[in-house]
Amino acid sequence: MNRSPVSNVPADPTVALSSDAKTRQIDSREWWLLGLSLIVILLLTGAILSLSFPGHLWGQDDFYWSILREWVRGLAALVLLFDVYTIYQHLQNRSLRRALYKQGHLFELISENAADMIAVVDAKGNRLYNSPAYQKVLGYSAEDLKSTPPIEQVHPEDRERVVGAAEKARLTGRGERLEYRMMHKDGSWKVLESTASVISDERGRTREIVVVNRDITDRKRVEDMLAHNILHDRLTALPNRALFLDRLRQVLVRARRHTDYKFAVLFIDIDEFRRVNESLGHSAGDQMLLELGKRLVGCFRESDTVSRTGEHSGQPPSSDVLARLGGDEFTVLLEDVCHPSDAIRVAQRIQAKLARPFEALGQDIVLEASVGIVMSSITYLGPDEILRDAELALYRAKSSGKAQAIVFDPAMHNAALNRLQLERDLRRALEFKELRVHYQPIVSLSSGKIVGFEALSRWQRSDRLVMPGEFISVADESGLIVNINRELVMEACQQLRTWQAQTNGDATLSISVNVAPRQFAGADLVGDVREILLKTGISPNCLQLEIMETIAMQDAERAGRVLSDLKALGIRLSIDDFGVGYSSLSRLRRFPVDTLKIDRVFVSAMEDDRESREIVRAIITLAQTLGLKVVAEGTETQSQIDQLRDLGCDMAQGYFFSRPCDVASASKLLSATIHNQAPATC
Repeated sequence: MNRSPVSNVPADPTVALSSDAKTRQIDSREWWLLGLSLIVILLLTGAILSLSFPGHLWGQDDFYWSILREWVRGLAALVLLFDVYTIYQHLQNRSLRRALYKQGHLFELISENAADMIAVVDAKGNRLYNSPAYQKVLGYSAEDLKSTPPIEQVHPEDRERVVGAAEKARLTGRGERLEYRMMHKDGSWKVLESTASVISDERGRTREIVVVNRDITDRKRVEDMLAHNILHDRLTALPNRALFLDRLRQVLVRARRHTDYKFAVLFIDIDEFRRVNESLGHSAGDQMLLELGKRLVGCFRESDTVSRTGEHSGQPPSSDVLARLGGDEFTVLLEDVCHPSDAIRVAQRIQAKLARPFEALGQDIVLEASVGIVMSSITYLGPDEILRDAELALYRAKSSGKAQAIVFDPAMHNAALNRLQLERDLRRALEFKELRVHYQPIVSLSSGKIVGFEALSRWQRSDRLVMPGEFISVADESGLIVNINRELVMEACQQLRTWQAQTNGDATLSISVNVAPRQFAGADLVGDVREILLKTGISPNCLQLEIMETIAMQDAERAGRVLSDLKALGIRLSIDDFGVGYSSLSRLRRFPVDTLKIDRVFVSAMEDDRESREIVRAIITLAQTLGLKVVAEGTETQSQIDQLRDLGCDMAQGYFFSRPCDVASASKLLSATIHNQAPATC
């Protein structure tokens, strides 16, 4: 490899121009001194010849000799001055050469020890110099680089850009920053950031190009990783919501341009996945989600485009159509799907694949998936609308019994709009006090007297009384149920105090209120009840909270803590709808409850169904064994009342005694039972 002198190839073109100028200055001075020396020598020679020229007479007078002496003195002074000037110029040239040497040596130290790779090429692209960093970074020795032209180590896809940048620098005299890949000696690729500077000659033509290359492979790897994480789920490495919506936006544009192009979106949710996290822990849950992602990838035909774990490029590939939106929710984009039956078959394939047991912590876990499907339509304005309708179809699938695959239809959207309007109206109803409390009496079967009331919410919507079945589910899903029930308990306790005052302080009269699932799961239940007891001043044992059996048993450990905290306030507790859940007798025995309420399903069927009657008998026997009271719900006939009394049931409520009614009607019922009159129907 031909290397130019170090002093002639500095990394900075400004330094190069300065060095050339100084070199030319030294050369100019040396030539000038040489010329001056010749002139002085010629002059002296001429003067001496003139003094010794034949024909001069030695017998001249004194004046002649005095002039001659002056000439000799002048010539001697001129020679002396010339010698001094020559010595001065020689010292100046030595100083300049020493400075140039130091400058070249400094560049040599910098280039030899720099982490960046410094290269010098001529205008034709031939290597003139490569710093030792090339061997440190790329593994090439000086001999390796000498044997091949520079462009051969550049990645084939980047060569055209590199050649173009070099040509532009050569023609314009200005280099530009460039990123490209260069092959390491071991065959891997390094990403380099390059800057080029041009060294020009006296006429402004490019003589050499100085290239400084920096290895940014690690930085690019980190940047790519960050870019990948922005658009991909960290747990499964599948595309996330942002990337899925972007892909969906692309196919939506394509569908508008080509009316024959159809696609479908599947919204997948794992049924009851929350129980996996609660029972096995979040680490096991994450492991199952990772396995879920792998199984979903394996659900598709080779022609289905799916995102493979770990793949990534600068642009989202066409396979980025399986995504994890979060939690246990996944979405799939199926292209070239013309009929809903095709999408349903894919959904069924997914459900069958996920139905095979998963192994977690040595246990086999069987999961089921609900799938909402939406087909492409030109009416959609954006990807969010498609995803919204797919989620609506998913909700319908879950409400249909889970493990279902439902295709979206416009009626679902209308239902969603109606539900949204209902939620808005319910918020306004709560704000403007449109919710009413109705009361259904609880009657002692031994005395026939009212011993309490169950407080129930009603909604006075304009001139129509809305039953709980129309709004309680919306209130629970939206979280409004917490405020609704808080107001309900407050008003019911205040009314109980009024009734107790009317009955000469009858402390046996109680009020029962249902606790909603969201309310029981919240952290404010105990505090709210404590505050209501203080504000209303009623005796705590006159308030009875009813907890649904299924809610109490879902997380028995937490339920036990909450029930114990409530019991510590002095209130009474009841398990509602008992018999339809999955109670464990050992858990039930540990719960600090006072009452079991038999579900109306068994009470209404006990006259004609022997099995239902035996279930009622078993519940009453169980309650008596545990020292609990029993309330039978849904009583409608005298025969049911007689059978319950014979079985030893303590209390009953239902249409036989009264429908839920307003305060005025409930007060009349209470007054009638005080005067030993049979309670009338509201």
